[in-house]
Amino acid sequence: MKQLQEKILKEGTVLGQGVLKVDRFLTHQVDPQLMAAIGQDFANYFAEEKITKVVTLEASGITPAVFTALSLDVPMIYARKSKSLTLSDELLTSSVYSFTKQVTSDISISRHLLTEEDTVLIIDDFLANGQAAKGLIELCQQAGANVAGLGIVIEKSFQSGRQLLEDAGIHVYSQARIASLDNGEITFVEKETIHG
Repeated sequence: MKQLQEKILKEGTVLGQGVLKVDRFLTHQVDPQLMAAIGQDFANYFAEEKITKVVTLEASGITPAVFTALSLDVPMIYARKSKSLTLSDELLTSSVYSFTKQVTSDISISRHLLTEEDTVLIIDDFLANGQAAKGLIELCQQAGANVAGLGIVIEKSFQSGRQLLEDAGIHVYSQARIASLDNGEITFVEKETIHG
C-alpha cells in the first residue's frame, strides 16, 4: 500500500534492534485518513471471505480494526490484556509474548462474542514473530470460529512471523512489508525503497 509506505518513510523512526517507531500515525497518535484507507484496503482484499467479525488485540490494533470493520459493516472485537470487572462470564484465553515490550500477557475475549457461526478476519498493527496473531487465532479456535485470514498493517519480513502463520495454514496479507531496518534504513520487500 503506497500511501502507508510513504507515511512510514516520512514519519517512522528506526530505533535499532528491529524496532520501528510509528507513534506519529499508528501506535499512539492516529492519522484517521490513513486509517480509513487502511481499513478500506483490508475490506477490499478480504471482500469475498464473508467476514462476520473483525478481531484484534488492544491497544494499537484497535484503530485499523475499527476502520476495517466499518468498511466491512461488521462488529469488531478486541482481546483484552487485562481482566475487566465487567467480564464475569466465561472467557476465551490465551498467552501472548510481546517482542517490543519483552513481556507475556494473558489475553481474553468474552465467550459469548465469538461462536462457530463466525468467520473472522484478524487485524493487527505489526507482525514480527507472530505471537500476537497466534494468540488471537487460538482464541478464535477455542470459539470454533473460522479464521479467514490475517490483515497486518506493517510486517517485519526479516522476522519469523509470516512463516509461522503460513505454516499453520493462515492466509496473511500485509500492507507494508519491511525487508530490513539495518543501519537505520527502511527497506520494503515490494519496491526495495530505501530511506535514511
